[in-house]
Amino acid sequence: MTVALAPRTKSVRRPRTRKAGPGRILAWTYLGIISLVTVFPFYWILRTALSNNYQLATNPSSPLPVGFTLGAFKRALGLASLAEAQAQGGSGASLDIALYLRNSLIYASVQTALIVLFSACAAYAFSRLHWRGRNLVFSILISALMVPSVFTLLPNFVFIKDLGLTNTFAGLILPGGLFQAFTLFFLRQFMLGLSSEIEEAAIIDGAGPLRILVRIVLPMSAAPIATVSLLMFVNAWNDYMWPLLVTNDASVQPLTLALGVFKQSSPQAAPDWAGLMAAALIAALPMLLLFLAFGKRIVNSIGFSGLK
Repeated sequence: MTVALAPRTKSVRRPRTRKAGPGRILAWTYLGIISLVTVFPFYWILRTALSNNYQLATNPSSPLPVGFTLGAFKRALGLASLAEAQAQGGSGASLDIALYLRNSLIYASVQTALIVLFSACAAYAFSRLHWRGRNLVFSILISALMVPSVFTLLPNFVFIKDLGLTNTFAGLILPGGLFQAFTLFFLRQFMLGLSSEIEEAAIIDGAGPLRILVRIVLPMSAAPIATVSLLMFVNAWNDYMWPLLVTNDASVQPLTLALGVFKQSSPQAAPDWAGLMAAALIAALPMLLLFLAFGKRIVNSIGFSGLK
C-alpha cells in the first residue's frame, strides 16, 4: 500500500514593512534639510540668470525669475548686441567663451596628467619597492598635507617669475603639476593592498620594475587613478588664486578669471548679476556633467583604497 504525499509548498516570506518611527522620521527630515540647503544656491543662481537685470532690482527676493529672459546667457556667450544687452540691464560686455574654455581645458588636463603620472610612479616606489629610508621619505613628503596652500603661493610666484614663465601655460601648470601629496597618499594606499603573486610571477619571468608598473600595477589601479584624475581636474578647473597671480593676458587666462573680468567690465554701472550668474553656470556645467558621469566611481574607489 502506497501513500501519496502532498507536495511541499515553499513558504514565501513577505518583506517586512518598517514602521516610520521617530528616529526614521528625524533622519529623513535631516537629510531633506541638508539636501535643500545644498541645492538651493544652485537654484538661486539659475533663477538670477533667467531674470532681467533691470527688473531684478525691483523684486530681489522673488523666488521665481523676475522678467524671465534668456538674454543673460546670450550676453555671456557674446550673442547679444550692445543695444539688446543694455536694454536688459547688461553692461554690454561679453565673454569669449571658446577662448577661456580652451585655456581652462589645457590648464586642467595637462596639470592633471602630470600629477597622475608622477604620483603613480611615486606611489609604486613607496608601496611595492623596498629601499632604505622609504618610510622616512614618504613621511616627509606627506607632511605637505599639513602646509596650507596659501603659504606656497609667494615662493612659487617668485620662482616662476625668475624663470620668465609668467603669462604662459608652463607657469600655470608646473608648480602644481609636479607634486600633490593627497594624490600620492591616495594611490599608495590602494597599491599597498594589491596582491603580490602576479608581481612575483612577472619578476620570475624577467620583468623589471618599470615593466611591472606599466603592464601590471597601473592597469590594476585604473579605478583609483580615474578617481584622482577627476578630482585633480576639478581642482584645477576651479582654481582662481594661482592664475590670478601669474597671468594677466587673456590668451592664457582660465575661465575662472574671465568671470571676474566680466563682473568688473563696467565699474561705473551696477554689476550685471544676471549675466554673471549665467556665465558661472556655463563654467560649472562641464564639472557637473563629469560628476554625474563618474560620481559613483569616485565613491567606490575611495572605499577600495582603504581611506576611512
